[in-house]
Formats: sequence, structure tokens, C-alpha cells
Amino acid sequence: MNVGVLLEQLLAPVPGGTGRYTEELTAALVRTTVGDDEVRGFIARHPDVDGVAVSGLAAPTQLRLPRRALAATWELGLGPAPRGVDLVHAPTQLFPPRRRPLVVTIHDTVAWTHPETLTRRGARWHRATAARAARVADAITVPTRAVADELGRRLRRFPAERVHVLGAGVTPALRREPSDEEIAKVIAQFELPEQFVLTVATLEPRKGLDVALQALARLGGTAVPLLVVGPPGWGGVDVRASAHAVGLTEQQVRVLGRIADPELAVILRRATALLMPSRAEGFGLPVIEAMACGTAVICSDVPALVEVAGDAALVTPVGDVARLAEAIEAVVGDAQLRERLVRAGRLRVPRYDWNAVAERAWRLYHSLA
Repeated sequence: MNVGVLLEQLLAPVPGGTGRYTEELTAALVRTTVGDDEVRGFIARHPDVDGVAVSGLAAPTQLRLPRRALAATWELGLGPAPRGVDLVHAPTQLFPPRRRPLVVTIHDTVAWTHPETLTRRGARWHRATAARAARVADAITVPTRAVADELGRRLRRFPAERVHVLGAGVTPALRREPSDEEIAKVIAQFELPEQFVLTVATLEPRKGLDVALQALARLGGTAVPLLVVGPPGWGGVDVRASAHAVGLTEQQVRVLGRIADPELAVILRRATALLMPSRAEGFGLPVIEAMACGTAVICSDVPALVEVAGDAALVTPVGDVARLAEAIEAVVGDAQLRERLVRAGRLRVPRYDWNAVAERAWRLYHSLA
């Protein structure tokens, strides 16, 4: 069976979590091919495609139109679609007209539950394309049961029988134990302190970084430093300015920007705790990535995060600065609590494996074809 995967998100200005999902799922699909199974990548027309490099996958096929024109025609059910494949999987809500079996991934319901954390145009686009996917796709895949349930509440005539929870996994690069030399190099490169809390997220409003900063400010001089990893997103989130506004110094909040996986593997392992105070999520990859690295997790009570983390995280109400401050103080100050969270996390990690996700996807593809 020949499956075409749309890789356009890898060339987005900010690929984000959906870009990581696209890359990791595609690489896992390639690793788990059996018999005549084959994976091909497709993208819009681009002058430079250096950003598309998936392990084990040949160079992607470019469709005839550039990204904006392709998206506009696809929204009308027109335009070029992948050819020479038996099925198309769109791992985001950018998908072609249905000319062969079509699978579409919907990652979250933010456009309904927290539209203020998106641009107006973005919220409208996500709602419209999700409704179109519900009408035309042969299957809709989601990362968590929480997303499936919320879609059922938000979309009219939601095709629950065509919705499949595929899950997500931990990238192999983060599972690998760094060498002593690698650890020493990263500690020196980033001047990592003995204790620090960490966030890993695209810098945008729904990630709740403002709540994390206010919680640290509430702790005052007893707070450990916060290291912020992730590229700038939309919404003009300026972490340094926000930190200064609540009285935090540059030593208390450090923005590291985008970090490659080998360095991130070390930083995650050195962190005292990962903070994920998001207002909305569809899965929360940093949660399981931290667990795989043996790091305690503190997250908000967003349904998807609670589903993924289970009993392996300290959970606080969305937007509750006081409770988040208490949780940070508890985890940083209590080694036994950290160890309990780490042990519980390691027990949960095996269920989040990209090869297992890909095998579930292959079973779905074959059932449709």
C-alpha cells in the first residue's frame, strides 16, 4: 500500500508541535512499513525545500501551487492533490480534495474553547476546516480521547464512528542517554544552574507563560530560575518584557529560544521540573518527553494534559497563579515528591511510542483501502 503524507507543516514559519508530530509520525511510518507498504511525502511548491528532511523518506513531491494558493483552492475542494498513492494522510487541517481515501488529523479544539488565543482568521480557518474534514474525510485521527470528546460536543453531525485516537510518542533523540561529554558541553554552553524549572513551548498566548512568570514572582527570592525553550510564535509574547513587568530579573528568567534535540535531551534531564501551565492543549508532547528524561512534571488541568500525564504530574487549575506557585515550591523543595513523580512518569512513557502510533495508523490505512 502506498500512502501519501502531507509534509507542508515542516515548512511553516513556526512548525510548532504539529510540525514535530508530522515529522515523527512520518519517520515512524517509514520504520514500520511491511511488505509492499510505502510512504511518499508531498508539499506545496517552494523555491527552497531544505526544511523537509524526514529520516528514511525520499525527497517530497512538490504540487503545482505555492502554499497560499494551494490552501485557497483546497478550501474550495479544488486544486492539485497527491497522485500515485492509494491513500492520503493530512497530519494537519490543511488537506486536499478527496479523490482517494483521505485521513485528516485534528490536533485540538482551541478554535472553539479558547479562540482568543488564536488570530480571528486562524480560529475561523480551524473551525471551517474541521467541519469540512468531518464531512469529507474517510477518517479523522486525534492525539487524545479528550480531543475526540470535545470535537463531538463542538461539531454538528460529528462522525464519531470515523474518529480514531492515534496518540503520540517520544522522539528517539530524546530517549537516548547523553554521554558525560555531551552533558558537560551543554551545561557550559547554556550555563545551566544546579536547579531550575523549564518550559518547552512555542511562545504564544495559550501556553500560559504569563501564569508561570506570575507564579515565580509570587515566590520572590525563593524561586529557582525559569529557563524558556521554544521559538517565537504569534501574539507578540515577549517573555523578557513580561518577566520585567512582574519584577523578575534576567537571572531569574532566561530565554534560550529554539534548541536542537541533543541539547534539549540534556536540559530536560537537568531540569528540576517541567512546567506546562497551558490554557489549552490537544496532547502536550513536552509532558511525555520530560517523563522519558526522568524529570518531574507540573501541568495545568487541561483535559488532554490530565489524560496524558495521569498520576505522573502535579496538576494545578488553569490560570491559578497561587496554586502553580505552591506546586513549584513543593516540587523544588521535596526530593521525595520529585522521585515519586519521576517513577510514575517512567511507568507511563512506554504507552507513548511513535512506532506503536504508526502501527495503529497502518491498520487504519489498510482498513480504509
